[in-house]
Amino acid sequence: MTRAFFVPFSFFVGLVIAWQVFVVAAAVPEYLLPSPLVIVGTLDKSLLTEIGYTAGEALCGFAIAGVLAFTGAILFVRFRTIEQGLFPIAITLKTTPIVAIAPLLVLWLGTGWWSKVAAAALISFFPVLVNTVKGLKAPEADFQDLFRTMRADQFQVFRKLRIPYCLPYFFSALKISSSLAIVGAIVGEFVGAEHGLGYLIVISSAHLETPAVFQAIGAAALIGISMFYTLEFFEKRIVFWIQLETE
Repeated sequence: MTRAFFVPFSFFVGLVIAWQVFVVAAAVPEYLLPSPLVIVGTLDKSLLTEIGYTAGEALCGFAIAGVLAFTGAILFVRFRTIEQGLFPIAITLKTTPIVAIAPLLVLWLGTGWWSKVAAAALISFFPVLVNTVKGLKAPEADFQDLFRTMRADQFQVFRKLRIPYCLPYFFSALKISSSLAIVGAIVGEFVGAEHGLGYLIVISSAHLETPAVFQAIGAAALIGISMFYTLEFFEKRIVFWIQLETE
């Protein structure tokens, strides 16, 4: 655990030092590339408010996407007709850039909270759906035959075989979608917002306040990292048998 933390932390510190040395040695203007010391030195408490808006939007959209995707995956596996009818629509939503959909969300839902939540949910939905469907279909034929031999009904097969088998796939998808939810929320804020990290990036870029832009980018990264490792924490405790198998 110590090594797993120390190695990436050392690389990060080395990168920051190299960045600082390069900016000072090359005399790069602050509006083009501010140094890490300038970025940290100009931090303002108002950044916490913007972090709160974006984190709340991303978490809400991520939660909605997770619930809907898991429910949809169960329906897809249980009813083949539903999968054949709705899966192409899900693919269409995935292949449509969120930047193209975001203006419509603002038009339909306004510039407030829900258009950003919807953007975060849309971009997070597909990875969870696909991985969960794959996980629910993953149990080997021998296990399914065993359950049939023991006269298990469909509900028991799902609860005791398919869902436990699918949980590693589900958590892997959640960890991927956690970062996508941040992207969706920020893209929604780009299009129309009065708060949030995306709003801060747009306003700061227009005024050439580059340190504030980097602060917003760093804050977004921290939200994503926090969500990722929180999910990993719960994964190790819920899907504990995977950890036991690798030891």
